[in-house]
Amino acid sequence: MRKLRVTDLGSGVPYAEAFALQEQLHRQRCEGVIPDTLLLLEHKPVYTLGRSADASHILLNDAQLHKAGIECVETSRGGDVTYHGPGQLVGYPIIHLGEAGLRVVEYVTALEEVIIRAAAALGVTANRDSRNRGVWVGDCKLCALGIRVSHQVAMHGFAFNVSTRLSDFGGIVPCGLFNAGVTSLEKLLGRAPDMASVKQAVAGQFRSVLGYSAD
Repeated sequence: MRKLRVTDLGSGVPYAEAFALQEQLHRQRCEGVIPDTLLLLEHKPVYTLGRSADASHILLNDAQLHKAGIECVETSRGGDVTYHGPGQLVGYPIIHLGEAGLRVVEYVTALEEVIIRAAAALGVTANRDSRNRGVWVGDCKLCALGIRVSHQVAMHGFAFNVSTRLSDFGGIVPCGLFNAGVTSLEKLLGRAPDMASVKQAVAGQFRSVLGYSAD
């Protein structure tokens, strides 16, 4: 079976630092120097704008962003505006889709399945929304997805709300959706799951769904 390297970068990771690491690993994966890799981390508070983002979906001005302690950056993933911050498990898989035999849509569907199964293992029933990618509970998004594929290698990935400060989503129109809410495992369960157990569940389901060996 194929091998997956999982690297835990911890919490408080600046977005620019993680993005630079992703680009480095992407180049190395394209060259065949490293195996498929999954980065797991929590970011410092940041709003990110994808390639198709509408800047007006950032609802705070520069002074308000500074007061809130939230950075605002443009990035190379697809999609609109989203939020990353403490209590949110961000996963950046650097995956060679060609070697995995996956088309882009199949890969995105697989990422959704990873989070749906991980959420179930943690006590939450989540689903897909046929109109919008990501993982949902009712009309609230539990996990956002956004990827970029170049030379058959994917980067960026998913943002899974565990104990995220949901009020920070109030400064944006999340994913450009005006009539959708956001939720977290903490809100749904009435308690905050241990982040280590969430990482373990996500890494395990990632290996299972994408067909990697168990170690």
